[in-house]
Amino acid sequence: MSVTSTTAPARGRPRRTLAPYAFLAPFLIPFVLFTLLPVGYALWQSLHKTARTGGTFGRTRTVFAGLEQYGRVLGEDYFGESLLRVLGFALVQIPVMLLLALVLALLLDSAVARAKKFFRLVYFVPYGIPGVVAALMWAFLYDPRLSPVVDLLRSAGVHADLTGPDAILWSIANVVTWTYTGYNMLIIYAALQAVPADITEAARMDGAGGWTIALRIKIPVIRPALVLTGVFSIIGSFQLFTEPQVFRSISTSVTSTYTPNVAAYSLASGDSYNEAAALSVVLAVVTFVLSFAFLRFTTRRQG
Repeated sequence: MSVTSTTAPARGRPRRTLAPYAFLAPFLIPFVLFTLLPVGYALWQSLHKTARTGGTFGRTRTVFAGLEQYGRVLGEDYFGESLLRVLGFALVQIPVMLLLALVLALLLDSAVARAKKFFRLVYFVPYGIPGVVAALMWAFLYDPRLSPVVDLLRSAGVHADLTGPDAILWSIANVVTWTYTGYNMLIIYAALQAVPADITEAARMDGAGGWTIALRIKIPVIRPALVLTGVFSIIGSFQLFTEPQVFRSISTSVTSTYTPNVAAYSLASGDSYNEAAALSVVLAVVTFVLSFAFLRFTTRRQG
């Protein structure tokens, strides 16, 4: 009679494996390479400056500067002006865009809507167009020398300067709204698909109309999706770059410091890398604070 001995695995000690890290690697590696490392390098650059040793023709070396670059950025007039300009842009453009996205999503989700797939595609197409291409297209429509729209308005007796100092910011806002309304609409529409059908059916049986169901049932249920699109829109507004940069070619009202991102690009183009890094870090902090404040405000309202 033979006895077979087996070694039982030690209890209480979870077996370590590298399998979870292998599944996370496709996300972690690009995240570290293209997010954490650039952010860390920007922080490092913002705390240093280039100093010349040995007179005019001496060598240059990078030295620690502390908060000197931040003080220089915060002391510049363009920083406050560009930040307030983007803040005013966000206060007007974001509510208009999200309201349009919400209305379109509710219309697509209504029981009487037809050709939903077609209209979802139509609304989303502007977001699929590259930002530079969209800005160039709208720049053609705004340019008084080329635009058929401006010519049509002139023939009707309306003299509109869409690239002037009073209108250029809202011309940019129109481009951003046209581009991102469909994107936000899809997020809201996806949230509407999760609204329980029995709740809306019960409301209809009680005599509630379509708008009553939308206002009293659907919108409160999808409030997290509205908050999400709001946060995305705040972050996107303070990253405003492509449209102003393209419109600089058709309007003298758009300067090299029109928005904080354009100002950072102009500084980096002029070899002021350290100041550009400091400006980028300050802009990131401002964006984080405003996004966090918006989240806290909406969370308290929900509570």
